[in-house]
Amino acid sequence: MSNKPKFAVFGGGSWATAIVKMLCENLEEVGWYMRNKSAIAHLQKHKHNPNYLSSVEFDISKLKLSNDINESATYADYLIFVIPSAFLYKELELLTTDIKDKVIFSAIKGIVPETSLIVGEHFCNILEVPFKNIGVISGPCHAEEVALERLSYLTIACAEEIKAQVVSDSLSCDYIKCKISEDIIGTEYAAMLKNIYAIAAGIAHGLGYGDNFQSVLMSNAIREMKKYVKKVYKMNRDINGSAYLGDLLVTGYSTFSRNRMFGNMIGKGYTVKSAQMEMNMIAEGYYATKSAYQLNINKEKNAKTPIINAVYSILYEGGNAKNIFKDLANILD
Repeated sequence: MSNKPKFAVFGGGSWATAIVKMLCENLEEVGWYMRNKSAIAHLQKHKHNPNYLSSVEFDISKLKLSNDINESATYADYLIFVIPSAFLYKELELLTTDIKDKVIFSAIKGIVPETSLIVGEHFCNILEVPFKNIGVISGPCHAEEVALERLSYLTIACAEEIKAQVVSDSLSCDYIKCKISEDIIGTEYAAMLKNIYAIAAGIAHGLGYGDNFQSVLMSNAIREMKKYVKKVYKMNRDINGSAYLGDLLVTGYSTFSRNRMFGNMIGKGYTVKSAQMEMNMIAEGYYATKSAYQLNINKEKNAKTPIINAVYSILYEGGNAKNIFKDLANILD
């Protein structure tokens, strides 16, 4: 690997676009894999992503665009994956390039459905990438606020601090502040779980619950997250840190949150399918709910997760949202 490692971002959505924007603040060239050929052609001609964060204008001379995942993987030393977890498995099946010596960072907030693994574990267990070469990029940070260059914060987690520092230095700028963490598994699970709780917050809003209930819901959600993450991976962590509580709050309360938006539609009476059709972005929390629920019940001593259970019942068992949240409200404290 060279003294100045090359970076490539994999994904064409809003968060991928935001990460490319951040990298372009610091690097002379950034690889960008997008499956959509027409989106690449539009970028090359008009200098912006036609589908997401279209207000962000890129210096095209800095972008090494490709719709060939192997070309982008070969080009870079640091590979940042931002492909929705529901589609990641099929995308990675296209890989013929050996990535075992690459540094892999996940900015994906979900579980790979085919393997029931968080993304870092999937790269380690399935693609045999050494754990020391795997990292996580988490929030609290919305792509839309990055586009507006509003002050935002990232948590960069990796077993090897020097690799986390390389990513931190490459993403940091006047409006992006980065913090380094060694809690790779905990931050990735937290990033997945907060989307489920954001759906719960959206459902509550859609049902007409107010701020008072929302505050109780979020208070219970962070405690539920703490129990869940502790069952998965025990270590000394401050659950009130920005990578956990901070990311939960911004996703649960913000109007930019796609998971809250999805939940809001469910609370208003939309079916899952109709809510998904209304949105032009993936609500990762929908897929995460099923995986998190099944992972938890499969554990010998599962954590108590009434909020996850409630969201699962509504999304996957056809439960009545009004009745389920009425019952949930009676057990929250």
